[in-house]
Amino acid sequence: MKLLIDVLGWSGSVFLILAYGLTIVENNKHVNYSKYLNLFGALLIAINCYYYNAIPSFVSNLIWSIMATFTLYRVKRKERHLANVKVVEHIFFYQRFRELMMKIKSKNY
Repeated sequence: MKLLIDVLGWSGSVFLILAYGLTIVENNKHVNYSKYLNLFGALLIAINCYYYNAIPSFVSNLIWSIMATFTLYRVKRKERHLANVKVVEHIFFYQRFRELMMKIKSKNY
C-alpha cells in the first residue's frame, strides 16, 4: 500500500511539472492538457499527503484541484456558449440569404 501511495504522489508531481511546462510553451494545442494535468496531479498529491498525514499540503493540493475543476468548468461553459453563438450566426446568415433570394426572384431577373 505504501508503495502505491508513493507512486501516486510522484506521478502527481510529474503531472504538475508537465502542466507547468505546457503552460510555458504557450502552444494552444496543448494548453487544455495542462488543465487536466493540474487537476489530476493535485488530486494524486493530495491522496499522498493525506496518507502521510501532511494536512497543510493536503489542503493546499485539494484547493489546487478545486481551482483546476472550476477552470475546466469555465472553459467548457465558454466553449458551449461559442458553439451556440456560431449556430445563431449560421441561422441569421441563412435567413438573410433567403430574403435576398426572394428579392431577386420577385424582380424577375
